[in-house]
Amino acid sequence: MSDIILTIEGIDPIELYGENNAKIALLKKAYPDVQITSRGNQIKLKGDKKQTMNVKTKVEAMVQMIREKHELTTQAVEDLLSSDHAPDNKISQHAPGGVIVYGKNGNPIKAKTRNQKALVECCEQNDIVFAVGPAGTGKTYVAVALAVRALKSKLVKKIILTRPAVEAGESLGFLPGDMKEKVDPYLRPLYDALDDMIPADKLAFFIQSRVIEVAPLAFMRGRTLDHAFIILDEAQNCTSMQIKMFLTRIGPSAKAVVTGDLSQIDLPGHQKSGLRKALEILAPIPGIGQLMLSSEDVVRHRLVKEIIRSYDHAEEGEEAERIKRKEQREKEREQKPDFKENNHDNS
Repeated sequence: MSDIILTIEGIDPIELYGENNAKIALLKKAYPDVQITSRGNQIKLKGDKKQTMNVKTKVEAMVQMIREKHELTTQAVEDLLSSDHAPDNKISQHAPGGVIVYGKNGNPIKAKTRNQKALVECCEQNDIVFAVGPAGTGKTYVAVALAVRALKSKLVKKIILTRPAVEAGESLGFLPGDMKEKVDPYLRPLYDALDDMIPADKLAFFIQSRVIEVAPLAFMRGRTLDHAFIILDEAQNCTSMQIKMFLTRIGPSAKAVVTGDLSQIDLPGHQKSGLRKALEILAPIPGIGQLMLSSEDVVRHRLVKEIIRSYDHAEEGEEAERIKRKEQREKEREQKPDFKENNHDNS
């Protein structure tokens, strides 16, 4: 058994403990075998030596976050308890600088994780960027923010947002309305990002005047997209020919960001995603950047990160099982003796 007393200095203990000791409750839930008591500016730990040392390390990390970032959210504590590195990946929204663009009502839009910040830097250094990662990592949102910044700064004359209209089990022909009404639901995530960054009346004007164009990928064929910031979203649902078609539309004064999630391919079974091939064959080309995000970059509900990890773990297990069965079949085939059929005439 081990007893440790931690004295909290230089910060407000309430910020560390949370309202109604909510953050201390998270510690207790994560370490049920350690007795954790907070009173005033002291935290007392009692339990197994290894476990109490682990709690001590977590508390010290929480204190350090408050000193460096001047905040400690419940989400940050949950991230800290689930991973030793996740809190280091988050960027305080109260830190000075780092604004990508000011959205509606003057709200600053910033990178929320180190990989999101790296995506911003990658886009500033390259004309074409591939941003790949699981759902909720903000790759599309950051790309749209960069596009809006480029438009406001007059670096481009228009924004073009596109994605493949993969039907996901529904036929477009059976959906009600004209073509715009049929495809708009597929493009809704792009509209949602724009809604956060541009006032409604100005956004409507930009769309009506085609300064901002949101359209299915098929509408890009035969065009030259120049003096524009172009975003291809959900690129994992593009075939190789579609991605090639898109990339060869880009004009000399254009920028493009291609986003996708290789774990969410909705193409029919006989079609392969062109995104994986593009990442492989285009990697050596100067001016084309690649940024890989992970579950540590998820900025949605805390459970999204755990859901992604669980699916990844399950898929890894299934892949290992497939490899094991394949090796077993090959082994049985090697061990099976070759028989030559001999026909004897007994007449």
